Amino acid sequence: MKNQTKMWLLIIISIFSSLIIFIAASFIMGDFGNKGYDIGDLKTISNEVLTTIDQQEKGISSILDAAHAEHPAVHFEWIQADGTAIYNTAGTPQNYDFQQLADHFLSIPYNLWTEGETISLVYKTHLQQQPYYLLMKLPSTAMQPGQVYFFLRTTKVLLTLLLPLIIAFMVPYLLAIWFFSRMNRRIHKLNHALTQVNLQKDIIVLQDTSKDEIGQLTQHYNSMVERIQSQVIEIEQFDNKRKQLLSNLSHDLRTPLTMILGYAETIRNGLYKDDRELQSSAKIILQRSRYMDKLLDQLLDITRQNTHALTLQLAPHNISEMLRKILADYLLFLDGQDYIVDVHIEDTDIMIHIDVALMERAIRNIIDNALRYGKEGHYLGIILKEQQNDVWITIKDKGPGIASAEQERIFERFYRVHQGRQGDGLGIGLSIVQEIVDLHQASIHVTSVPYEETLFQIRLPKKEDELN
Repeated sequence: MKNQTKMWLLIIISIFSSLIIFIAASFIMGDFGNKGYDIGDLKTISNEVLTTIDQQEKGISSILDAAHAEHPAVHFEWIQADGTAIYNTAGTPQNYDFQQLADHFLSIPYNLWTEGETISLVYKTHLQQQPYYLLMKLPSTAMQPGQVYFFLRTTKVLLTLLLPLIIAFMVPYLLAIWFFSRMNRRIHKLNHALTQVNLQKDIIVLQDTSKDEIGQLTQHYNSMVERIQSQVIEIEQFDNKRKQLLSNLSHDLRTPLTMILGYAETIRNGLYKDDRELQSSAKIILQRSRYMDKLLDQLLDITRQNTHALTLQLAPHNISEMLRKILADYLLFLDGQDYIVDVHIEDTDIMIHIDVALMERAIRNIIDNALRYGKEGHYLGIILKEQQNDVWITIKDKGPGIASAEQERIFERFYRVHQGRQGDGLGIGLSIVQEIVDLHQASIHVTSVPYEETLFQIRLPKKEDELN
């Protein structure tokens, strides 16, 4: 059953229940809290007494005494038309003149609610074609404390009394209908939007400025769909990069593999001229094999990144000594290649809390990039500088550099500045550098001026508590 149907049923049941409870409560509360006689009760008593007298025509005194015994608060008098009192249940009968009778009915009905006043009512009958009057007297305290009477000449006037009552009853329910209808529309919009959530469609964003629970739920829905939309975009971008990675990898592996197969076939068939050509072929096979091994290492790095395998193991290390060892390896590689190597490492050893294996890997990735893409500048600069709270590692080259539009994206996974070039890696080296820097709560900064200076600068916090 829908909420709207439930709401209408609830309202209808509430209206009838309210009326029933109102009527029942009025009678119950009247019985307990509004005891006494009202005008209708006295009229009924008088009719019973007069009917009994009309039927018996004798023993009026006994009939009046019996009525008084049943209603001790009420006294009865039987009076002739000329004011002669025949019988009085209160004692000796007293004859009345007009003034005395009129005094009994002064200020009626106002003295109904006045303490100490006596209420007098008179009823007429005929016996043997002679008029007689039944006078009933009782104290005002014997009357009901609450009495309301409506006297209507026409039924049309009844509408003027019922209409305000109906409006008073209906206003709360009309307000409830308006409130629940508005709430139901908002829930319906939210439900419709949720059913439309689909990765292949545009996501519906709802506008609801209310601060209630539905408004908060709507805001959570908007936040959720925005996250879904953002994640869908990221997934699409990642999928495109994955396809590009597979395409690049197939090209990057095909060329060296073709060369390895060709030179291996030459060696196996003895088609080389002399030992020098044999050594040259073996050298090319070794170089291409090492290049393929490096590509496979990069694939392993991708797997580790996906499984978050990089974990930080901090310990105090001499970063000056670490840089010297790295440079020693590259100096052997650059020997005889007409490279200018500009090194500035202070003689004083610098101790810092780092994961030495990860930091060495990051520095080697940056140096590899500088040698690969900046080789036209024939320059490699490395600077280690200690500040008050930081240690700065700077690596420079003077190659063609990185365009300003590309500098913001070079740390993305699978992104390569030269998208059309093959044999330049898979585009994950600098993304690994960024991850290692982030693990150390450090920062890396890039600036580039073509053929003047391309600079990568890492700032490492020196204090141990900054890494916690």
